[in-house]
Amino acid sequence: FSSQVATVTEYGAFIKIPGCRKQGLVHKTHMSSCRVDKPSEIVDVGDKVWVKLIRKEMKDDKLKLSLSMKVVNQGTGKDLDPNNVSLDQDERKKRMFRDYTSQKITLEAVLNTVCKKCGCKGHFAKECFVQPGGTKYSLIPEEEEEEVAAAGYERDKKTSVADDSSKKRKK
Repeated sequence: FSSQVATVTEYGAFIKIPGCRKQGLVHKTHMSSCRVDKPSEIVDVGDKVWVKLIRKEMKDDKLKLSLSMKVVNQGTGKDLDPNNVSLDQDERKKRMFRDYTSQKITLEAVLNTVCKKCGCKGHFAKECFVQPGGTKYSLIPEEEEEEVAAAGYERDKKTSVADDSSKKRKK
């Protein structure tokens, strides 16, 4: 239905419900399919908007109405989600979200392992796909590792040349 914005807050906008004195909230997550940081950038008080009722909730003897603007075409008022599929998906995402920030993922532990089956670096024996007598595969070293290895080889080469020249002098 088409309605008018009554007030705008930092968490959404309250919309006047036509035909009664009630207002419904369009949370900032339901204003647009894009991320909305400030609802005041999307709507102003008095703006005409198309909304859809997505939830009714009784809380403390008060009826709370949740509205959505993102499932309604703001030009024509056409319902873009008549079967509430995207709303159900959003709800599932909210329920399934878990905060994994405290669990750090360390790849180094796996990358520095040596397979007991084939002897190659970078995987475990249970993940090994080498057949007996087949080709052995291992991880390709990173560019930094190659540079460090090359620098170490050059250093070893210089010290061996220096050792050879000192041995020649002693003779």
